[in-house]
Amino acid sequence: MPALYRDALQQIEWADRAGFDLVWFTEHHFVDDGYLPSWVPVASAAAARTSRVRFSTDICLLPFNHPVRLAEDLAVLDNLSDGRVEVGVGMGYAPHEFQGFGIPVARRVSLMEEGIEILKLCFSGQRFSYQGKRYQLQDVQITPAYVQPGGPPLWVAAMSEAGALRAARYATNFLPQGRKSGSFDPWVHAVRAAGRIPAQHRVGIIRGVLPTPDAARDWPPIRVAERYRMALYNRFFQESGEGLGGQGEPIPQTWVVGTVDQCVDELVSFIREFGITDLVTWGLPPGISGRQMQAPLERLIGEVIPKVRAAIGQDAGGVTGHA
Repeated sequence: MPALYRDALQQIEWADRAGFDLVWFTEHHFVDDGYLPSWVPVASAAAARTSRVRFSTDICLLPFNHPVRLAEDLAVLDNLSDGRVEVGVGMGYAPHEFQGFGIPVARRVSLMEEGIEILKLCFSGQRFSYQGKRYQLQDVQITPAYVQPGGPPLWVAAMSEAGALRAARYATNFLPQGRKSGSFDPWVHAVRAAGRIPAQHRVGIIRGVLPTPDAARDWPPIRVAERYRMALYNRFFQESGEGLGGQGEPIPQTWVVGTVDQCVDELVSFIREFGITDLVTWGLPPGISGRQMQAPLERLIGEVIPKVRAAIGQDAGGVTGHA
């Protein structure tokens, strides 16, 4: 594990120099391979080694993080990084994680929604009190102050209609997953019903990209890693009785694999369809080293992303998004 953390941090340093915009972390607990129960220390270490990339999560599991404690951690990280921190939150679904923290799964919705409300109050920089079902807070003001006015940008993840409506109600940035008709479409409708337009919000997703001149050579080891990762998530789905949210077209999160031009074409089509503003690939798939990922990531930042930005910029008046 120390070698894995070193490899990840070295890759983040390189990504910062190479011109990538974003580094996102995920959060899971009590997993055999150890990934990743505590993302803030890793982001802090990465912040000390970088100068431009922004750090966020897809996702931070809010029911397992006291919102005031999380807001304090984010305030410190915002100062360490000179204003380069964001946070994406979700409510989780894996039963073993709730059991490990001694939290009934039935409380996750209230913990999630009260957590969002408290984070927004913390990010305001003002002193506040809060009375809810799960949290009762008196005379709270987060110090040190955030570098970013209004605090870190807040994202909410959704795999269902209820989650999509939650993201729209709290007017946060959006991390859609699952079925298009079950999460993305309800969010679009709810945002419009509230008198806003979807383009006023950032929409982000994790989707692996492997630009390669020889997919027959480079894809098989990544495919093994992806099968391992999906077997883990499928186990979580089975244990929870939840999945991608019913029938219908899934929001694509499969790997984009092919030549530079093939990757550009697929990404441009995907970004246009879903209004994606922030797209993050897998930097270190399970069992894959930074050295193995170096060449495809160099093609991604040097060839694919400039072409994607040029194409999307023509559609969006120069708004080219983040990668």
